[in-house]
Amino acid sequence: MITTWEPTAAGVLRLPSGRLVRGRGLRRPLPAGPEPDFALYLLGKEPPAVSWEARWVRWPDFRLPSDRAAATEALREAWERAASERVEVACGGGVGRTGTALACLAVLDGVASGEAVAYVREHYAARAVETPWQRRFVARFTP
Repeated sequence: MITTWEPTAAGVLRLPSGRLVRGRGLRRPLPAGPEPDFALYLLGKEPPAVSWEARWVRWPDFRLPSDRAAATEALREAWERAASERVEVACGGGVGRTGTALACLAVLDGVASGEAVAYVREHYAARAVETPWQRRFVARFTP
């Protein structure tokens, strides 16, 4: 059974293929509504346990993932699962690391890497992908 997000729910990004992914900041309360089926947490330290399946990528604030190969693998898993599950991508504030990851998901979904940051800023958050090295990470991200 396919269980995805409500397209108009807070933080939900619709990728060109129609996949829906929710981005959020972990410093804010969990939004009302259904819980994720799978979450990808992008933090400098291990996140607290949750009742749904989750994967942690060590990714310090304002930086890049500590292990880029592991991050790419985790992003691919999130993108694949978003076809039929409620997938959440989250960091502390829900903007820089989350926006960077969402832009990479957009690249996996067919958006040109040079246009992915603009796509996420238009459809998710205007300040997404905060640093020059995060923008460069997206520009160099290959599906």
